[in-house]
Amino acid sequence: MASTTRVDCALLAAATLFTRFATRSRALYDIDSVNYAFALDHFDPSAHQPHPPGYYLYVLAGRAVRSLTGDANDALVALSIVASAGLAVLVYLLAREWFDRRAGVLAGALFVVSPLGWFHGTVALTYIVEAVFSALVGWLCWRAVSHSSRSGIWAATILGAASGFRPSFLLFLLPLWWLSTRRDSIRSRLLGIAAMGVSAAIWFVPMLIESGGPAVYFGALWDLWRIVPGASTGAGSWMLLSLARLATVLFILALCFGSASAFFLLRIRSELSKPQRVFVWCWITPALLFFSMVFLKFVNSGYLLLVTPPLFAILGGRAAALTRSGSQVWIKAIAGAGFAAANLAIYFFAPLYFSYGQVRLFESELATACARVRATVSPARSILVGFDSHFLGYRHAAYYLPEFTVLQYPEVRYVSGTRLFVVHSGRTSTLRSLDPEGFETIAFFPLPDDASYRAFVDRTLAVLPPASLSRTPGKPEILTAPASSLSKLFPLTIGSGLSTAVYSHPLGGNRR
Repeated sequence: MASTTRVDCALLAAATLFTRFATRSRALYDIDSVNYAFALDHFDPSAHQPHPPGYYLYVLAGRAVRSLTGDANDALVALSIVASAGLAVLVYLLAREWFDRRAGVLAGALFVVSPLGWFHGTVALTYIVEAVFSALVGWLCWRAVSHSSRSGIWAATILGAASGFRPSFLLFLLPLWWLSTRRDSIRSRLLGIAAMGVSAAIWFVPMLIESGGPAVYFGALWDLWRIVPGASTGAGSWMLLSLARLATVLFILALCFGSASAFFLLRIRSELSKPQRVFVWCWITPALLFFSMVFLKFVNSGYLLLVTPPLFAILGGRAAALTRSGSQVWIKAIAGAGFAAANLAIYFFAPLYFSYGQVRLFESELATACARVRATVSPARSILVGFDSHFLGYRHAAYYLPEFTVLQYPEVRYVSGTRLFVVHSGRTSTLRSLDPEGFETIAFFPLPDDASYRAFVDRTLAVLPPASLSRTPGKPEILTAPASSLSKLFPLTIGSGLSTAVYSHPLGGNRR
């Protein structure tokens, strides 16, 4: 590696490490973040520790880093920070390979100030880790096309291993590997397939064992698919949903690139060659088709980081071409500063869930909510009900108030039957039925202070007699009700006439 390349990579990595570390989240931000944190102590996808398909190598990596940090969130955020630095370097290398050094530097710099890229480098989620593997596999695949088949074998090995961090990774990147090795010998391709299979088996078999066996693992995966992606792909609404998801995809990508998105609207001489264009489309099309036609929500914007490495490289090439125009240097410097400032404004101040301001607001609300619950009710006499929410939901309640028994509202209606998620002392159980005997009151863990959340709570609690609800003044307001009201909230698992069996959970119950 040339000395200039080493310097460029070191500076980009240092800038990424500094910016992400300085703005890192201090609490588990998303419901999935809490699932991962629970899994560090007890891996059980059937109980969403973490949610299927399991992310086994991510959990193992988190456990290893936690042995150094002592805290689950710090460990998982550290993985995101390091992955961000790696992604900045790989984006640089890819753009330099396709264009030149200036394009590489600008592509890396655009990633450093990417609003969504910045956010995902500061929270305990898997998406930025998947993105760095996407960049690594993509870079190796391009080298396989233009240099040697050995890079293709390395890409195959990483494909199998990286799927242990996010199993969907193999589905989205396999077509790119297949395209990149199409000119290789049969022997070389077979070696790549074998390497991929071995690197995948190394984590997949232990994961099945720790999950409780294939039947438990695949049963949990099928249950989740039917109630989340599968439930939103009905034939009657498929076209409208796909159009809505496509619009969401474009909006998310615009937020990811920020002001630099404008470069995609320009026709610049420094374009990709035909082989490069085919390569990019093969890289990004499988994921774009899946997220447009099958499943995507705005709050899951990190899914699309997978397709951004080649797009950052293209933006770097276009930005480099613009800097070679006849404008004076000071005009170019002002324009560059303006683009960066616009992206910083989006990241720090946008009224959207991924901004720095919203992360800090959430952390403040979480600390206040936990303090208010502890000051209002006793864990010995009260059951805590949390809502199935990405933010301040039952998972956050269970993790940060481990002394309470926490129920998820609503009951989950799997194909195999309705289940109630119950958490106590960091362990999650999925119960067919539950006997709340011994508890006197219900306390509701407060959702974020937002009109839509308040309307949801009002609709949910409309099934309870108004006189049964008590409101503890303060902010946030803590709602309580008699424990006898649980049968109205959970009619299929705590309803009258349900039989319960003795179970190791503190409440007793009939497990899945």
